[in-house]
Amino acid sequence: MEGYDFMNTLSPEKINEIRNSVNIVDVISSYIPLTPKGKNYFGVCPFHDDTNPSMSVSTTRQIYKCFSCGATGTVFKFIMDYENISFIQAVKKVADIGGIKISISSNDSFKKQAHSTLNDIYDLSLKLYINNLNTAQGIEAKKYLYQRDINDEIIKEFQIGLALRKNTLSSIFSKKFNEKELLSSGLIGKNEKGYYDLFYDRIMFPLYDLSGNVVAYSGRIYNRKDNSKYFNTRETEIFKKGELLYNYHRAKDIARRKNQIIIMEGFMDVIRAYAVDIKNVVATMGTAVTPNQAHLIKKMAKEIILCFDGDEAGEKATMSCASELMKIGVTPKIVRLADDMDPDEYIRKYGKEAFSRQINNPINVMDFKLNYLKKNKDLTSSIDQAKYIKDVIEELNKIDDDILKELTIKKVCAEMNIDEELIRKHLDAKIEKPLAVETKITYNDKYEKAESALIYYMLKSPEVIAMYDKKITYISNEEYRMIAREISTFYKNFGFITEADFIDYTECDSEIMKTLSKVNKENNKDSYTIDEIEDYINVINDYTVKQEVNRLADKMRQLSDPLEKAKIAEKIVELKKGV
Repeated sequence: MEGYDFMNTLSPEKINEIRNSVNIVDVISSYIPLTPKGKNYFGVCPFHDDTNPSMSVSTTRQIYKCFSCGATGTVFKFIMDYENISFIQAVKKVADIGGIKISISSNDSFKKQAHSTLNDIYDLSLKLYINNLNTAQGIEAKKYLYQRDINDEIIKEFQIGLALRKNTLSSIFSKKFNEKELLSSGLIGKNEKGYYDLFYDRIMFPLYDLSGNVVAYSGRIYNRKDNSKYFNTRETEIFKKGELLYNYHRAKDIARRKNQIIIMEGFMDVIRAYAVDIKNVVATMGTAVTPNQAHLIKKMAKEIILCFDGDEAGEKATMSCASELMKIGVTPKIVRLADDMDPDEYIRKYGKEAFSRQINNPINVMDFKLNYLKKNKDLTSSIDQAKYIKDVIEELNKIDDDILKELTIKKVCAEMNIDEELIRKHLDAKIEKPLAVETKITYNDKYEKAESALIYYMLKSPEVIAMYDKKITYISNEEYRMIAREISTFYKNFGFITEADFIDYTECDSEIMKTLSKVNKENNKDSYTIDEIEDYINVINDYTVKQEVNRLADKMRQLSDPLEKAKIAEKIVELKKGV
């Protein structure tokens, strides 16, 4: 495991103070509902497709743990995973909640994520494009934006810029970056004449990753004709369209506070909504919603409203997105705009109040689907009637909401004048999911189980760490061997140990967290006896002895000298006796 440089800036004591400045239950319950049960609180885990409360939150241990998927960690880890932010961003967020002032610049040494060359290229290109728009050469582009009701405040907020004539960017960047870096950026190409700009004479709208870093652009023509009104950066190492949502970094906190997120198709729709102070909005950027995006949406708010373009393509996209969300237990609401308008056009024509009325009066997803399924069908025809009912049954089988399912059945049966039983008997039998229970890891052997238990109690007690230091020479499982060493080192360096402190010390390192999840799944007792720990140590050391016995036996088989064989045989006997 790599060293954790953040200790140079914030001590473990300071991290501990920040973590203890908040109640983990209060923080997590601001993201998901929690219910008290015994000494802990339970909620539906947001990190897998959970429908039963399988996440436990402990105020005494300052830890959450999912008995189903194994997710575990402190308040920092929860916020990291829920909001898709870095460890230090999560620390800052908790410090703000707890009222603790910390001064940490973005260049602090403990920021683990490397600032790649691609990020450098995009940071520099953004500065250049923004500067271009504010020069005399940008006057025409600015006039175009003003005509589209995009004012200086919105231009600044969304960092809108301008790509000038051909080869402006490439002539500058070719002196700063090598060919591989330039060509992998998605901003610059190369032909027999040399490097050239892929974007030119276009207004540049930055596209962001989940943390708000610019990773791509959408460039729009404004003063010339082109086959492509919009031209987007191709996917790169840092830009995967299916993993992002436009405006996510701005909208996530607002959406959580309002418990409502509005999903649109295009970034211009989001910018227009934002301009009229509707800020809980994100966009899929015109692609079919992926499972990754669906899970991001699910975590943002309970009420999810799809407001895609009002045309036929938007209707089809709404159907597809709704189906993807329903696969993971989300039942969205739908807004359909009149006259085939997209949200940008609708707000510009009718204003904020009219649009807000649409958002405040969405239709339920099944009413939308019923209307969609009726399209291009003659419901006076028995053939089309049968096809419609079959399609309805298929959609009903996707719903987790029993009340909505019941209402839809009654509505369709009344509308089609058919018996409810006809539909009910074709519905999938509802399978009751078992209550969340702790999933056990199946270990290869008793040695690995003993190693797991020893690590579990090392995180709870300096006494066990001391026994490990004194009596254990070797742990067979590599990931357990590494984490045991790190726990021992942590205690030697800082003089205290809790699981929460150790997790934060590692900056929630993904490999460490994966190992801790395994350890926590197999072990759940808070107390131990010295005899238990001794048993674990004996089992672990027994493995070391057996390995040495096997090594000596192999060596003895290769020898021809009887005296040498006798010496090795004597060593084997001594090892087996524990001498």
